[in-house]
Amino acid sequence: MSSTRSTITFNDVSFEWADGTVALEHLSGSLNQGRTGLVGDNGAGKSTLLRLVAGLLTPTSGHVVTTGDVGYLPQTITLERDASVADLLGISGTLAALRAIESGDVDARHFDAVGDDWEIETRVDEALGEIGFGAGELDRRVGELSGGEAMLIAIAGLRIRRSPITLLDEPTNNLAREAREKLAGLVASWPGTLVIVSHDTELLDRMDQTAELHSGRLTLFGGPYSAWQEHLELEQGAAVQAARTAEQTLKAEKRQRIEAEAKLARRERTGRKAQLSGGIPRIVAGNLARKAQASAGSMRTSLDARTDAAQAALDAADARVRDDEAIHLTLPDPEVPRSRRIAELRGTNRTVVIQGPERVALVGANGVGKTTLLEDLRLRRESPGGRVGGRLFVDHVGYLPQRLDGLDEHASAVGNIHAVASGMTTGEIRNQLARLLLRGDSVERPVSTLSGGQRFRVCLARLLLAEPPAQLLVFDEPTNNLDIRTVNQLVDALRDYRGALLVVSHDYAFLTRLGLDVVLELGSDGTLDDVPGLPV
Repeated sequence: MSSTRSTITFNDVSFEWADGTVALEHLSGSLNQGRTGLVGDNGAGKSTLLRLVAGLLTPTSGHVVTTGDVGYLPQTITLERDASVADLLGISGTLAALRAIESGDVDARHFDAVGDDWEIETRVDEALGEIGFGAGELDRRVGELSGGEAMLIAIAGLRIRRSPITLLDEPTNNLAREAREKLAGLVASWPGTLVIVSHDTELLDRMDQTAELHSGRLTLFGGPYSAWQEHLELEQGAAVQAARTAEQTLKAEKRQRIEAEAKLARRERTGRKAQLSGGIPRIVAGNLARKAQASAGSMRTSLDARTDAAQAALDAADARVRDDEAIHLTLPDPEVPRSRRIAELRGTNRTVVIQGPERVALVGANGVGKTTLLEDLRLRRESPGGRVGGRLFVDHVGYLPQRLDGLDEHASAVGNIHAVASGMTTGEIRNQLARLLLRGDSVERPVSTLSGGQRFRVCLARLLLAEPPAQLLVFDEPTNNLDIRTVNQLVDALRDYRGALLVVSHDYAFLTRLGLDVVLELGSDGTLDDVPGLPV
């Protein structure tokens, strides 16, 4: 690891989108040398923060200070379907310059582009070899790769660059189990400063420290995710207890205030009776009344101050208690009978029938063709050679693609929903999006400016608002870009869904909670085999 400490410092950083939407406001803090897991709910601004550090965005006010060059992996890397493997590796410019020099072009700009990196091809060969690729594939396009393959290649490219600071935004998206293990090995020895945004708790537990972006504040904890979560639970437990105590104190102060008013009222009535009876000279009675009024005013001031202090203490205690709002996913009932044939999946060794409201998971290594199988099934097309494919027996299918690339990037969330639900008014669409915690200006912004989790919610809304409801939901890596709490809520919603479900996912923790009926593994030879080791 480099002896020079690489740090990231945020000095009163604020950022607003072009439409005036505030993404970050007066944020300060620092991320230090080592491996940091950056966590926070979807929409908290994690990806925006990384783009500010990478220099892709400029703060509206304040400053981001980095000590060293920055390498950056965006979570949307797999959407760049026309990019080449060389582009993913970040070496296309250097490689083109090398090839020009080798062909005899001695233009000085080629030598400037290469710099001291004459061994780049050797290092690329080694890096690609570690993840099962060869140098002869540098010109392949991202659209020809699986999402997991594209992600691994991009990460390998950042290793090749050896930047003092590296930012990875959801690097385990689309990665199969064995690929995640390779990434874990890379992370363990990653030099310099590494910041990872992820919902993968296993990866987050390999970090040296955990940073959280919550309610516009960046806080740093000196330990991995599980230790931070335990700390947060203890902290929240203490905050809840403090809020309860403050609430009881406020009630007691209000009760004393009421009792004091009653006592003062009785004293005033007694003094008035004495004055009316003539038992006390008028001048004496007047002095006593003025003293009583002064005493009452002083008592009221004191009681009001104590009540105000108790209210302030309660407000402060409540502010420390998190009110994490939950999304409310209600999937429609497609009324699928158990005897209804829904679909069949055809491998080279067998055909598996999905019948009634069955729940089926499909797993397998990156690049074996899981996504291709889903797309062939959805589009009702025969796969080349007729080896691996599927067949649908129902008309209404909801499909959530792995790359979330079915959206109109220039249209808003509302506009994207209008395209599939023309019978709904804008107000009705906004209400439905609000149930998914998409509200305010975010529903009118182009979806290209939304976080991965927000994009997911727009895609999910398109499925949920379709009429008639889907008899089969097909999800390709649905937990990509979702924060951990939203994954839990998605599980709850899918467990209540009454239609058939076909899920491709490398997130085994997610799959084990879905109440699956069948888990199938697609092999590189096109075979479909049961996976008895994964709980269902």
